[in-house]
Amino acid sequence: MYRPDLSPVADSLALSALVGAAPLLTLFVLLGGLRLKAHWAGLAALAVSVVVAVWAYGMPADLALLAGAEGAAFGLFPIMWIVLAALWVHQLTVVSGRFADLRRAFRLVGDDPRVQALIIAFCFGALLEALAGFGAPVAITGVMLMSLGFSPVRAAVTVLVANTAPVAFGAIATPIITAGSLTGIDPERIGAYVGRQTPLLALFVPLLLVVLVDGVRGLRQTWPVALVCGGAFAVAQFVSANWISVELTDIIASLVALAAVVAFLRVWQPREGERVREDLRRAAERERRETGAARPGEPAPEAASPADGAEPVTTPRILAAFTPYLIIIAVFSVAKLWAPAERFLAAREVSVRWPGLDGQVLTAAGERSGTTVYALPWLSSPGSLLVLCGVLVAVAHRVRPADAVREFGRTVLTLRWALLTVASVLALAYVMNLSGQTITIGTWIAGAGAAFAFLSPLLGWLGTAVTGSDTSANALFATLQQTAAGRAGLDPILLVAANTSGGVVGKMISPQNLTIAATAVGLLGKEAVLFRKAIAWSLGLLLAICLLVLLQSHAPAWMLP
Repeated sequence: MYRPDLSPVADSLALSALVGAAPLLTLFVLLGGLRLKAHWAGLAALAVSVVVAVWAYGMPADLALLAGAEGAAFGLFPIMWIVLAALWVHQLTVVSGRFADLRRAFRLVGDDPRVQALIIAFCFGALLEALAGFGAPVAITGVMLMSLGFSPVRAAVTVLVANTAPVAFGAIATPIITAGSLTGIDPERIGAYVGRQTPLLALFVPLLLVVLVDGVRGLRQTWPVALVCGGAFAVAQFVSANWISVELTDIIASLVALAAVVAFLRVWQPREGERVREDLRRAAERERRETGAARPGEPAPEAASPADGAEPVTTPRILAAFTPYLIIIAVFSVAKLWAPAERFLAAREVSVRWPGLDGQVLTAAGERSGTTVYALPWLSSPGSLLVLCGVLVAVAHRVRPADAVREFGRTVLTLRWALLTVASVLALAYVMNLSGQTITIGTWIAGAGAAFAFLSPLLGWLGTAVTGSDTSANALFATLQQTAAGRAGLDPILLVAANTSGGVVGKMISPQNLTIAATAVGLLGKEAVLFRKAIAWSLGLLLAICLLVLLQSHAPAWMLP
């Protein structure tokens, strides 16, 4: 049986961590520096991870390849299954002609693109993150912003940055529940700590969004509504995480923020909305020429809808336009919040002991690895629930079955390179995890002693950047954070929470999420463009989280639960 050695290179933890990080360095250099397409960068990094696992860590080659195969399977199902289903639901709204009504309906709430970014990318995206997560918010809100006239790159970067603050409590607080189950700490306690970290992000992220949409001038003109949006979300997230329910935190916060924005717009409106729309239109044309983004009608998720026309937007038409999203909210609410339905769906999950791998790999602590059991949530997966939503949407919008099936096939064809990218990146993550490369890097960082309070969010950031999931980052590092806290004399709950909070700002540069965003806006193969746009925001927000955790580690007791 293979057991990872944390210091396999010259018996040096630092040197081993440097070698173990080679696959990640390969990925980021090829993606961000050499501008290689994401699927080639992912495959190259995967090859490096296998070489490191076999050559440096002594992992048998067959086990390294089997680990990669399991990771690829996980990348395809459930991860890309969710994205495929989400984009298919959107395509059904396009072919039914209802998406034009949806665009007009959003303009009734606020026709300023900066306000629409707050409503769609931040508020609605947070609600989707609360219910589904795993890339669905980026896929859906990205195409919605494109339909409102946003340029491809701007739409993608906007939704990537917006998909930060809600991630810790996403998918009904799955990252926090996972951390609790691994560390033995009450998830409510972890959630309360996280609820005193991520609201700081929530307060400022809407301000960043209006800067992304319209620069500093946009911030000067729309800061009141952005502050109302972020403030309402932050307060609701803080209150819910500490005193109501960790699982319902994002649902409550997103709805409160949306209601606050709508109410505020009744008494205040930003200036120069028409100027911003014209700027976005010109930027969209320029970016399509420079990046080769797909135009509507080309084989990419259709980003535009039919012309608005002069037909009035009646209440029935508005309700019909919002029907798909009401269906999504209803289905996910029943599946995730109604205990009998949740138990029924969970009972349908199939566990597959990965052939040739299960039972052959131990953790660094000498325990049998649970990662080698592949969970197949064929019915409870958000992707499967979204397919059900798609069927209901097709019925509600009277889309012919043949047309619905044809759109599904078109969506699969569009995602073919994205499927390869995510499969390769998740294969990379599994090889690094099972061979010991990831835990070597984490253990080396954890050796910083008392300074680890500042560095602890970096582990969550790293784990999420590699796997695309805050849940996976907690699965990798939550126990390590707990152990390192004990050695350094720090609060273990604080560091486990810091791992979760650090992970939320790593998601925007995850190759998995970059591919989802790029595919949604017709920039498939241009993930490097998004990476370079998003990396500075990710690092800036990571620094803020690191400073906050350092402050909390030395703060008076009343600042923490």
